[in-house]
Amino acid sequence: MDIRKIDDTISVAPQISVEDVAEIARLGYRTLVANRPDQEEFGQPLMSDIEAAARQQGLNWVYMPVESGNITDHDVDQFAPMIRDADKPVLAFCRSGTRCTVLWALSAARNSGAEEIFTKARNAGYDITPLAPRLAQQAQHRD
Repeated sequence: MDIRKIDDTISVAPQISVEDVAEIARLGYRTLVANRPDQEEFGQPLMSDIEAAARQQGLNWVYMPVESGNITDHDVDQFAPMIRDADKPVLAFCRSGTRCTVLWALSAARNSGAEEIFTKARNAGYDITPLAPRLAQQAQHRD
């Protein structure tokens, strides 16, 4: 399992397994967010199995599937309040962690500056600098 901390409220990870969920809970995460659609790739675990494991471990579960490479403003509009209101810390996962990072970055742009967002993403191992125009657009929607 490759958990990458963005900040004290959220970390991201590539695809997790059902067996990883107990360790996620042991590490202190309170909410588990799946941003990957079921059956996106042959052989990936069923989200319902991960959800059952999460609930068994006392984690809050959020299934918010987003199509890879096609994150819409509607997706950001759903992600922003979910992250704001979730029990923290949150662990969000998808195929590689990039989709979750992009969702976080676009929602964070409503309250934080681009350089801070780029730095946090870079420190977690994700280069999101090509998102600069979308971050500027999202900054127009400050809370």
